[in-house]
Amino acid sequence: MIGTLNALVDLVETDRAEDLDVGGFARAHGTTEYHLRRMFSALAGMPLSEYVRRRRMTLAGAELAAGAPHILDVAVRHGYGSIEAFGRAFRAVHGIGPADARRDGGPLRTQPTLRFRLSVEGSIPMDVTITTTPELVLVGHAARVPLIHEGANPHIQAHIASIPPQEHSRLKQLNDTELRGILAVTADVAPDAPEGTELTYLHGVSLRPTTPVPTDLDVLRVEPGAWAVFAATGPFPETLQSLWAATATEWFPSNSWRLRPGPSIVRYLEFTGIHASCELRLAIEPA
Repeated sequence: MIGTLNALVDLVETDRAEDLDVGGFARAHGTTEYHLRRMFSALAGMPLSEYVRRRRMTLAGAELAAGAPHILDVAVRHGYGSIEAFGRAFRAVHGIGPADARRDGGPLRTQPTLRFRLSVEGSIPMDVTITTTPELVLVGHAARVPLIHEGANPHIQAHIASIPPQEHSRLKQLNDTELRGILAVTADVAPDAPEGTELTYLHGVSLRPTTPVPTDLDVLRVEPGAWAVFAATGPFPETLQSLWAATATEWFPSNSWRLRPGPSIVRYLEFTGIHASCELRLAIEPA
C-alpha cells in the first residue's frame, strides 16, 4: 500500500486530466478506489482531491509568477477547462487571483510533493479481532452532522444530549444481538471527505434482522461481511482518534486486509466523559 500511494502521488504529478482515473489506477494496483482514498486521506491528513488541487495550484502559481503570458493556457495545462473554474481553485489555495500572481509574483502557498514511508512503531497498543457478521440492523436516533477530524464533535454531543435518559434505557432493552450496548455509528462518509462534510451519525443499538423495529426509530442496515475490531483505552476523544489513525499507519500496511464500504461503529465498554475503553469496528475485506 505504501508503494501504491507513492505511485499515486507520481500519477498526480504527471497526469493533468481534469478527473484522474483513480478507480482504474486502484484496480491496476490490486486494490479498490475506496480503500486507496481512505488510506491516502488518513496518512496525508487531507483528501486526495484536496492534495491534487493544491499541487496543481502550486505548479500553476509558479508558472504565473514566472510571467506566463496566457492564464487560460496555464489553466488548461493543469486540468481546468475555463478561467473561471481555475480562478476559483487558485484563489482557494493562494488567497489571490491568477492575474495578481502574474503581476505581483505572490504571495503563493506551496504544497510540496508528498512521499509516504512505512514506520511501524506500535505507538498505539491495539487488540485486534477479525470477525464475520450476518446482516446488521442498527436502530436508534440519527442526525446529519459535519465531519470534524480532531477533538470532540459538538454537533454529535448536542444530538446525544437531546435524547432523553429513558430513551437510552429503551434502546438497551431492544438490543438483542451479541453486539451489546449503545453504539456510535458513523455512516454516509465519502472515502476522502474533507472536514465539514455532512455525515450520518446514529446513536443506537444492534437488532436481529427479524426483530420488529419501533416506527419512531431510524434504521441503518449493513450487509454481511468481515469486520476488524480494534480495542483501546485512554483519554477521550484523543485515544479513539489516535486509534483510527493508527489503523491506517500501522495495522493496514502490515496486514492482508483492506477497507470496504460501510459505517464505522464505536462501542464504549467504559466511559467517564474524559476516559474511555472502547472498540472501533471497521468493515474490511481480503486485500
